[in-house]
Amino acid sequence: MNKKEWWGVLVVLAVSALVLYLDLKNTPVATLLAAASKIVPWRLLLTFLAMFLSFVCEAGILRVLAEKPGAAKRSWWSYQRIPLIQALFNGITPMATGGQPSQLAAMVEMGMKGGRATSLLMMKFIIYQLVVLFAYLTSFIFGFRLVATKFAGLAVFILLGFLMHLSSIILLLVAMFAHDWCRKAVAWCMRLLRKFMKKATVDKLERGTLDQVEAFYRESQVLKQEKRKLAAATALTVVQLLLYYSIPYLTLWSLGLSASWANVTLMTIMIIMFMAVIPLPGASGGAEFSFQTLFASFIDQSGTLVLAMFIWRFATYFFGMLLGVIGWTFKPKKLQDAD
Repeated sequence: MNKKEWWGVLVVLAVSALVLYLDLKNTPVATLLAAASKIVPWRLLLTFLAMFLSFVCEAGILRVLAEKPGAAKRSWWSYQRIPLIQALFNGITPMATGGQPSQLAAMVEMGMKGGRATSLLMMKFIIYQLVVLFAYLTSFIFGFRLVATKFAGLAVFILLGFLMHLSSIILLLVAMFAHDWCRKAVAWCMRLLRKFMKKATVDKLERGTLDQVEAFYRESQVLKQEKRKLAAATALTVVQLLLYYSIPYLTLWSLGLSASWANVTLMTIMIIMFMAVIPLPGASGGAEFSFQTLFASFIDQSGTLVLAMFIWRFATYFFGMLLGVIGWTFKPKKLQDAD
């Protein structure tokens, strides 16, 4: 990792340490120890197992999409390290901007051509966004009213996060299913921008945008023809997200607390939408704040709430980063495809 990425790590650790310090400062040690004594070890292991299995599902998605005549027979580790590396770079870069480039670099390292790797990541991204759209719409329909009633201030940011996600997914769908209209819309927007910006800058932006539109459209057409792959990758994506969204529920369960899986999962998706508007690496600070605010309705003891927040944050964030360091360190054998 370069100096900029190490600075990302330091920012994450510093903000997380500050949040933890502020929580622990007002929480007696005896209260924390009493909460920790309620932990059921095997349930706690299930929390981390769910996170790891979500990475396994993501590796499986890439492997399914990569299958074709002439493709090299790469090891399980070749694909498994890719989502781990993504977790590392998502965590140390603002707005998770480093995740996609790091995956591409990891796939090139294992011998896959850059164009092929980009195509696979694009297909995975399309499938992921379509599944996420269903999850976000479901949580917004059934869970937002509850949040808005109890936590009006936080609900505003959740709404912003939802609109950000929804806008990006709608643009993706437009690029996939209204190709000609999308190109005309891009051209119209660029003509408008040229009235306020330098022509050379807008021309470069237009070329890049149209390239993305063409890439999304091209990969969507490939997916339509690969129905078996599409079905398998979609099923794995659903399982991946269910595992990830279930981690807060498993965290509560590991502390001996009972709650509705559906309600906890709806709140979890709300937290993820809120994290989208936090510009710091890993949404540090905002993630912890939103977890404690929303999950206070499930946990009535401050010590247990702080401990639950720490377990959740470590399982979903730092655990992935640690696995990502391992993935980055141990490189697979480089194998070239036949074509």
